[in-house]
Amino acid sequence: MHDPHAVNSVIETPDASAVDGQVRWDPARSLWNGGTMAVTLVLCPLTLTPAAALLFVALTGATLLFGHSVGFHRRLIHRSFECPQWLEYVLVWWGVQVGMCGPLGIIRTHDLRDWAQRQPACHPYLSHANPMIKDGWWQLHCRLELDTPPQFDLGAVGRSRFYRFLQASWMAQQIPTALLLWWAGGWSFVVWGVCARTFVCVHGHWFVGHLAHNRGPQHWIVDGAGVQAHDVPWAGLITMGEAWHNNHHAFPGSARIGLYPGQSDLGYAFIRLLEKLRLAWKVRTPETLPVRRELVAAGSADGHGFQTRRPVELRCRARELKA
Repeated sequence: MHDPHAVNSVIETPDASAVDGQVRWDPARSLWNGGTMAVTLVLCPLTLTPAAALLFVALTGATLLFGHSVGFHRRLIHRSFECPQWLEYVLVWWGVQVGMCGPLGIIRTHDLRDWAQRQPACHPYLSHANPMIKDGWWQLHCRLELDTPPQFDLGAVGRSRFYRFLQASWMAQQIPTALLLWWAGGWSFVVWGVCARTFVCVHGHWFVGHLAHNRGPQHWIVDGAGVQAHDVPWAGLITMGEAWHNNHHAFPGSARIGLYPGQSDLGYAFIRLLEKLRLAWKVRTPETLPVRRELVAAGSADGHGFQTRRPVELRCRARELKA
C-alpha cells in the first residue's frame, strides 16, 4: 500500500549508508548541461526577437507546470493524485522536456536524496551542504556513487515500456520539439525554445534546491532528519509552488504545497482544474493525510491560518518531542 509520507521506491538494506561515497565527473551530463549553457549565453543575444522571448516564457512556464511540478513531482514521484493513464503519460512527457533526466532517473534521483535527507547524516552532495559554486559543479556536472546505496523498486513505472523508452531517449526527446520550433520560427525559436528553456529549467532547479536546503523560513521540523528544508518565498510563483519546500518536507504526499496565505501554488491550482474536469481524483492535501508522528511545528501553525486534520494530536506530539 502506498504510504504518502514514505519514500516508496527505496528498499533500505541493513548496510545502506547515505554518508560514504565518491563524487565523480559525469561526462554526458556535463556536456549536456554545459552545452545548453554555452549555446544560451552565446546565441541568445544574437537571436533575440519579441516572438522568441514570448515563446521562451510560455514554453518554460508550461514545462515547469505540466512537466516538472505536476507530471514528475506530484504525480509520478509522490502519487499525490490519481488521473487517467493517458494524462499521466502526457504530463510525464512534459517532465522529460525539462531536460534534467528521464522518468526512471528522476524517481531514483529524487528518492535517493529524500531517503538520505531523512537519515541522521548524509553526504554533502545529497544535502547541498557545500558552498554554492562547488554545489553547482557537483549537481550539474557530476554524480555521486555511494559505497553502500539502498536498493530501488520502481514497481509498475519501472516495468512500463513507455517510461523505459523515455528514459533511454530523454535527451533525444528535445529533437521533435526543436524541429517543430524550427518549422514555426526558425533558429531563434530553437535557441530560445529549447536551449534557453532547458538551461533555465535545469540550472534554476538546482539553484532553488540549493537555497531550499540552506536558508529561509520554516514552519515545520521533521524530527530525526539530518537535513531540514526551507521555503524560498521569492521563487514560489515561478516554480509553480515547488519553492515552498519546507511545507513539502512536512507533507510529501500532498498535492498542495503552498499552504499559507500568500503562498502561490500554480501546480495545485492546475490539479484542482483537472479535478473539476473530472481528470483528477483522490487529490491529497495535508487535511486528508495521516498525521506524521515525527513532525514538529517550528512555530504556531494556527497563526498562519492552516490546520491539520487532527491539530490537537499534532500539537501534543510537538510538545512531547520538544520536551
